Order: sequence, then C-alpha cells, then structure tokens
Amino acid sequence: MSLPPLVEPAAELTRDEVNRYSRHLIIPDVGMSGQKRLKNAKVLVVGAGGLGSPALLYLAAAGVGTLGVIDFDVVDESNLQRQIIHRQSSLGKPKVESAADTVREINPLIDVVVHNTALDRDNIMDIFSGYDLILDGTDNFATRYMVNDAAVLLGKPYVWGSIYRFDGQASVFWAEHGPCYRCLYPEPPPPGMVPSCAEGGVLGVLCASIGSIQVNEAIKLLTGIGEPLVGRLMIYDALEMTYRSVKVRKDPECPLCGKNPTQTELLEDYEAFCGAVSEEAAEAAQDSTITVLDLKGMQDRGEDIFLVDVREPNEYEIVSIPGATLIPKGDFLNGSALERLPQDKKIVLHCKSGVRSAEALAVVKNAGFADAVHVGGGILAWVNQIDPSQPSY
Repeated sequence: MSLPPLVEPAAELTRDEVNRYSRHLIIPDVGMSGQKRLKNAKVLVVGAGGLGSPALLYLAAAGVGTLGVIDFDVVDESNLQRQIIHRQSSLGKPKVESAADTVREINPLIDVVVHNTALDRDNIMDIFSGYDLILDGTDNFATRYMVNDAAVLLGKPYVWGSIYRFDGQASVFWAEHGPCYRCLYPEPPPPGMVPSCAEGGVLGVLCASIGSIQVNEAIKLLTGIGEPLVGRLMIYDALEMTYRSVKVRKDPECPLCGKNPTQTELLEDYEAFCGAVSEEAAEAAQDSTITVLDLKGMQDRGEDIFLVDVREPNEYEIVSIPGATLIPKGDFLNGSALERLPQDKKIVLHCKSGVRSAEALAVVKNAGFADAVHVGGGILAWVNQIDPSQPSY
C-alpha cells in the first residue's frame, strides 16, 4: 500500500542543490517536491558497519538534509572487506568519525550528526526523538529488539535489514500502518542457533545489495512514493540470484503493538532477553573459564592438557593456537566428539571469542569431564595478548 509522505517539503532548493539533484528532479514521481522533502528529512542510521556503510553513502548522495549515525566501535582491518565507507587510513578511528568524513566528501550540502556512543535503553528514546526515520544496520538481536521497541513507542518507521553469508532480508516495520519486528519474530532464536557474521561470515557485496534496498525504502517513505515494504519481508539469495516477498501480518496479540499491548516501555535488559549464551553454557562456564595467559602458562609448564578448537575448518585455516586439535562445535552437539576426548588429560576448549566453547563445555561437563575448562576471549584474546604476529578475523 502507498503511504503519505513522512515529512513536509523544505521551502526551497538552492542553485547548487538543483544542479546536484537534477537527475532526481526530472523523475516525475520525485520532482521538486520530493527532493525538498528529502532535504527536510532527518534520518538516523544505527551502525556504521556493513549495512550502514552503503546506506549512509546513498542517503547522503540522495540529499537527505540531516543524516545521523550512531556507533561506538573503531575501524578494524577486518571491516574493510565490506564496510566501504571506511578507508585504510581510518584504521583505529571511531567509525562514526570515519563515516562522517566520507559522507561530507560525498555531499557537503547536508548536515551530519555524529553519536559516538553505544545505543542503550537510557539514551535511545532521546536520540531517536530527533529523527523522522530509523534505518537499522546492526548485527545483533538485542539491539534489533531495542530499536524496534523504541521506534514503536515513538511512532517512527523502522527500516530493517539483515545479512548472513549469501542471504539477506529487508522490511519496513511501522506499527501505525502494519506489523512491527516482534510481529515477525516474537522471540529471539535460542542462543547459538544463529551465528553472527563475525562467526559465520558475510559476502561483502551483499551489504550493498541489502543496504541499497533499505535506502530505497527510506526514500519512498520520506517522499510518499511507491509501495514500501510495510507488511512484507523481502528475502534475497545471492547465490541463486532470487528475490521473493513474504507477507507479514500484524499480530493482534503482539505484546508491543497488538490490540492490548502489555509492554508499554523498553525492557530492562535486552541482552538478557536475547541471551548471548544458553543458561546451561553460562552455568558450565561460571567456574571453569581460564584466560589465554592461563593457557599459555599451562603450555609453558608442559601440563598434560588436550586443547580443542571448536571453530570451523575454514576458521582454523586462518589462525590457530599451537597444539590445538580441531573438533567443530557441531560434533559436540551431536555427541560424536566425545569419543575423541582422552580420559587421562584435562580438556581445554576454545573458539573465536568464548561463546561457542562455552556451549561445547556444557556438553563435555555433562559427559563426565568435570575438570574441563574453556578459554574466555578465545583466539581473539590469544592474538591480542599472546601472539600479535598472527592474523585476526
């Protein structure tokens, strides 16, 4: 369904703006009125990463008058494969500052607002209130639910995108005209069920495919043209090069936007709601977590340990801890790994950051290896604290 324009048009376009946006102005559906609406619009991009990069570039080029960006991270070398708004010279720089510099180079006629902070329940309502539309480029469930909830409570449209390996999804959630994110995903997936891009990887160019769709939806909403993805989920498969659309209906029992909402404010703890690890894994790791310094000490003293890397083979090829045996987490979950564990050695598990090894640790302890431990921080901590000569990812 078509919707009315989200913002009113600005009073005028300058001569420079007419020159810059002329290819928009000659499109009948956009025209002078649509471009003036873009000039008057305020859009916040949450995250200056894979999806945020193309979104910021194209929103800026399109002439969105006020463009906000929020992120608390710094530019890392592993970002450059897909986060095209950043440059080699930006390594170590706050992502919002790097992104703002690039945006200003693309279009000096717009205002860029930088929020160099982590988005949380204490600041989200205040930050969101200054914008007409929220475009989400985050990659974790806790933030997605929080962004959705704040957008619903403030009555703002939320343009959402998600990517993983070769697959992408996009939709527009606007409770006043259709479903919200909770109508599609009432609850987050079980911990460990859906790997993050940091664990499973993502094809760099997929960010551009989904990020540009998000910008297209934002432009349609701001100017009131076309039929936005409200009530529809677009699914993209880059390997098969297919797009398909699935209808998403508003859930009348949704606790946030249903007929009789029970959730009338932000949740107290979104990390707890989504659960980074399962309760069983957290309990197993509670008194059985060692540091990489502890592990190095065990190795230097020649302790009789059996070090297990629970990552995937392609990750093991990138970087590994000396002496580690590769047994992927899936083999622990299906039980086949247990027969490979020696009974006369202390079992030490590690992964990339400590999440997957904690899940494997729960299986190992339930199998009777009471003194088994896992390495907090995983191989990322090993590279950072023990052997910086090795690559990170």
